[in-house]
Amino acid sequence: MPSPGLLPADVPSPDIPSPDALPAGAGPSTGASGQRRLRGGDGRGHAWFRIRDERQVLARTRSRQDQAADAITRFAGSLWFVYLHAVWFTGWILVNEGLVGSGARFDRFPFGLLTMIVSLEAIFLSTFVMISQNREAARQDIRAELDFEMNVRSEVWAAHIGCALGIDPGEVEQQVRAEVSQARAEIAAGGLARS
Repeated sequence: MPSPGLLPADVPSPDIPSPDALPAGAGPSTGASGQRRLRGGDGRGHAWFRIRDERQVLARTRSRQDQAADAITRFAGSLWFVYLHAVWFTGWILVNEGLVGSGARFDRFPFGLLTMIVSLEAIFLSTFVMISQNREAARQDIRAELDFEMNVRSEVWAAHIGCALGIDPGEVEQQVRAEVSQARAEIAAGGLARS
């Protein structure tokens, strides 16, 4: 199951009703929490089916500092950032080469102050990029947990539907394992053939 640290604890009751127990007219709806769900309930306030909205889960885990780091990284990765620096460096060099008057010079060649400022900027920008990469890794973890949860739900529902249709789950599982083993063998053989 997903780790309790990343996702809100609103997992429905483990006693999932069989498909024929759903009320007539049950259909999809969106709750106040942004979760899509089937209408109906079990009388205890649980929805029949809940799907967490990934964007809302991510929004709840995002602080103002994270938003600021993402905004800075987004700007630093844009062409406007390049244009701004081109104008800044050109202006700095022109002023300090005396092209606008020798009295305006404050950082003579080899532009030590400019070098220090750009180095500090690079340090901070690399930190913001790493923060954004860590946040992206956390997003991937949340997506993986949501995918895992959805896969478990799908498997449980498929088992209920299969039982309702009289399909032997053991026979299906045996066929699935055979197909997976064959696919893995083909992938491994293809990998060996390419090496």
